Amino acid sequence: MEKFKQDLDIKLIALDMDGTLLNDEREISLANRQAIRDVQEKGIYVVLSTGRSILKCRHHAKSLELSSYLVTVNGSEIWDDKEDLVERKIVQPVDIQFMWELSKQHKLKFWAISTSQNWHNEMPEDIHSVDWLKFGFYVDDHNTKELIINTLQKKNIFEISNSHPKNIEVNALGINKANGLKTVCSKLGIQMEQVMAIGDSQNDLAMIQEAGIGVAMGNAQEIVKKAADWVTNTNNEDGVALAIRKWVLY
Repeated sequence: MEKFKQDLDIKLIALDMDGTLLNDEREISLANRQAIRDVQEKGIYVVLSTGRSILKCRHHAKSLELSSYLVTVNGSEIWDDKEDLVERKIVQPVDIQFMWELSKQHKLKFWAISTSQNWHNEMPEDIHSVDWLKFGFYVDDHNTKELIINTLQKKNIFEISNSHPKNIEVNALGINKANGLKTVCSKLGIQMEQVMAIGDSQNDLAMIQEAGIGVAMGNAQEIVKKAADWVTNTNNEDGVALAIRKWVLY
């Protein structure tokens, strides 16, 4: 990667949140804040690209004074700098019903994100009256996890990833952070080769693989580290700041 350093033209930095931008206390370190401030002063876009909903990430975007797009719910929604919705891709209620029943069958905790709120281990009375964006399973047992993934894959209508080794995240097929960032890039008139993407989990894989520079956190899952161009420090050691200063602010 070092030999490409002089050829880089990074114009956008895409940041995962949990396990990446946020430390284990779910806070943004002073070093990360300063690096983001410095890079924005150079006219480089910083985009949160997260599995979280707009409700759970907007305050972080505001605290960082970000003036660009937000890619939320793994790419299911894209928001502009005024928090106006640019794009939304939903999961059909019948498919959410299927996954909810699957979670009950295996006695698993779950969560789901609709366009209006986050649900944890409970669902609305009328699932079909809600617009859904994502469903997630909490799975401790490896065999159960594999069984559920296989069941979901057979339907061939889901994008399956995770944000932690012990969960499964499910979006509509084709919805991922890379495709969300491609939409953002088209709006800004830049290429994916001009993006640096930083993340730690399988829901970051696509954007790490398709960005000009894909960076894995020091605490990232091994599959993410293997796919990345470079591995930075952990989320508790200002890994985002280190990557920004090495590849963009050098």
